[in-house]
Amino acid sequence: MTDEENRPVRRRVTLTGISSRAWEHPADRGALTALRELRGFDDMIKAFFGMWNERGFRLAFLSSAIRVDHRQYPRVYQRFTEAATTLDVAELPDLYVTQDPIINGQAIGLDKPFIVVTTGAVERLDDDELRAMLGHELGHVRSGHSVYRTIMMILTRWTVSLAWLPIGAIALRAIIAAMFEWWRKAELSADRAGLLAGQDPAASTRLLMKLAGGGDLSQIDTAAFLEQAAEYESGGDLRDSVHKIGLTLWSTHPVPVARAAELRKWIDSGEYARILGGEYPRRDSDGDASVTEDVKAAAASYRETFTTSQDPLVNLLRKFGDGAGDLAGSAVRGARGWASGRGRQDDEGQS
Repeated sequence: MTDEENRPVRRRVTLTGISSRAWEHPADRGALTALRELRGFDDMIKAFFGMWNERGFRLAFLSSAIRVDHRQYPRVYQRFTEAATTLDVAELPDLYVTQDPIINGQAIGLDKPFIVVTTGAVERLDDDELRAMLGHELGHVRSGHSVYRTIMMILTRWTVSLAWLPIGAIALRAIIAAMFEWWRKAELSADRAGLLAGQDPAASTRLLMKLAGGGDLSQIDTAAFLEQAAEYESGGDLRDSVHKIGLTLWSTHPVPVARAAELRKWIDSGEYARILGGEYPRRDSDGDASVTEDVKAAAASYRETFTTSQDPLVNLLRKFGDGAGDLAGSAVRGARGWASGRGRQDDEGQS
């Protein structure tokens, strides 16, 4: 029997009515809440870009990939429906399998998002790992990430097209760099959604190990993999810190070892267990979400990262003493000040 057949069958808890706020990273949720507060912003973006770009993306996969259903890739479809049921997703987005040996997946689209996974994922992931990956992509769809991800893809193409215009290219690159920073936090959110969909921490960790290059897990040790994450975060010197910035600045994804460490921290915080126990925000209360609280949580998240990071460059900044502390504190106070001002405006608007 295979290792997969020997694993016990897990009974997953259906998270009825769960809101995407349950799994969204504070920095991700703060940015999303601020964008959602701009009335008509999403409609404007969808109307502007949806006239041609989404149709082009969809037609590209409709013409050259396999659309998954009960007849085509039935194993993938079964894992997809299981993940959707657990996350209480009533309407399944379209799912395609595209030819690519690399394990990958993405959620694309503005008006009607769809999901694409590669043949590498289908062939190299076991059922539990595949369920976690599909839950990850469903998390992106439920959080509205696919809209901004698609915009980012379009802007990236524009950057190439406008490279001969220095001013336009620089402005677009600045926007894209900011969106990349948000997207890396969105990936951490989706990792949590994938864990909630599969409810198997070991499978979620194995998925990240395979993304890092561990195709044959009989040759890979989970504890050693997590040790890599600790070494990545705290090891080396200032030169390594500079290289890390270069590695991540134009990357949409955090490195896999860091993602595994972040997911482990979320589990250890007790939040994962609380959600499985039924303590989570419901979709019917999304209208009551506070932009003030979300921005405060985002600021607190960045402050905690700064104060607890073992990165050599961050350690050096902290050693400067009050100067660096004041810099971080000013950023947090500024965000909180903006949030408080926004909160007062909201209160005045409701009176």
